[in-house]
Amino acid sequence: MTLMKLLLFIPACFALNMTPGPNNLLSMTNAQRYNIRVACYAGLGRLLAFAGLIILTALGLATVLYASEKLFLIIKVVGGVYLLVLAFQLWRADGATQVSTQSGGKSRFALAQQEFFLAAGNPKAILIFTAFLPQFVDPAGDVTTQLLYLGALFLVLECGAIFLYAFFGRVLGHWFARPEKQRWFNRVCATLLGSAGVGLLFVSRD
Repeated sequence: MTLMKLLLFIPACFALNMTPGPNNLLSMTNAQRYNIRVACYAGLGRLLAFAGLIILTALGLATVLYASEKLFLIIKVVGGVYLLVLAFQLWRADGATQVSTQSGGKSRFALAQQEFFLAAGNPKAILIFTAFLPQFVDPAGDVTTQLLYLGALFLVLECGAIFLYAFFGRVLGHWFARPEKQRWFNRVCATLLGSAGVGLLFVSRD
């Protein structure tokens, strides 16, 4: 893995981590109803689900990527296009995204379970690990190790996203409740994702 790919991976990955999806909105909700510590604890369920998906991705894609350079290129293009599509959808979002949750009165373990199942059943998360992470892998090296390393870095950045959304939910909940403010935040993420998507389409695989 080249330094250029790693420097491109970190901001692109963090933009994905910060995308206002179901789990991040759930962190905001938990922080509003309880506190930041409870929301972060519940986020452990999400990290566990993502870790399992990352391991499955690393073990399942290693042999395939070693065997087919053309398939590696296809996965790279699909991942870049996915980022552009996600950026377009975020840009057009009306800022009225909501998350439905019945978390009132639940234990911390129950809240973590809720995060786990929400993350494990999210098809976008599966697509991220199967189409996004492999783009930054050097097929001439140890693919499995590289995917696990990138996955670990993804989880570290996800921890940051969990905390930030919990903070937003506790301190800035009323600000983000306004559709125009959420729309502004969506467009910042859309710009980051779109820039990353264009960069990935042109980055060298060597």
